[in-house]
Amino acid sequence: MSILKQLSRFLLTLVLLGCSLMSSAEQSLDFGNLQVHYIALPTTFLPANTAKEYAIKRSRYTAYINISVLDKNAELKAVTAEISGIGKNLIGQNEVLKFKEIREQNAVYYIAEYPFNNEELVHFNIDIKAQNKKHNLRFKHKFYVE
Repeated sequence: MSILKQLSRFLLTLVLLGCSLMSSAEQSLDFGNLQVHYIALPTTFLPANTAKEYAIKRSRYTAYINISVLDKNAELKAVTAEISGIGKNLIGQNEVLKFKEIREQNAVYYIAEYPFNNEELVHFNIDIKAQNKKHNLRFKHKFYVE
């Protein structure tokens, strides 16, 4: 694997995991033995080549929602899941989130895009089915255009 490709994958991993140095938006919740990490960021945080590789629209007005599910009983091993949800802005407009699975070595991420306006507060309601159990993740995030 070329050094450029390795660097690209490393950067993607940092960004998709919501490296706390880049943003304080990364959060996690525990659902029994599962630890769910989630983050919402403008797609401009992604390097252009990484966005292209994973077919993620890179725009000042597009965010990406990243969900990862880890098993606390298996040393935080990545868990596959079925993920669906909606984003709802303050005037009641709903946007269905279409998650796609990204696998990288031992990691699994679920990514969805979300269009937004500057200073828009969005309430996310996300259903997660993993290990034959259903969980509901709710969070809100305010987006800013760079």
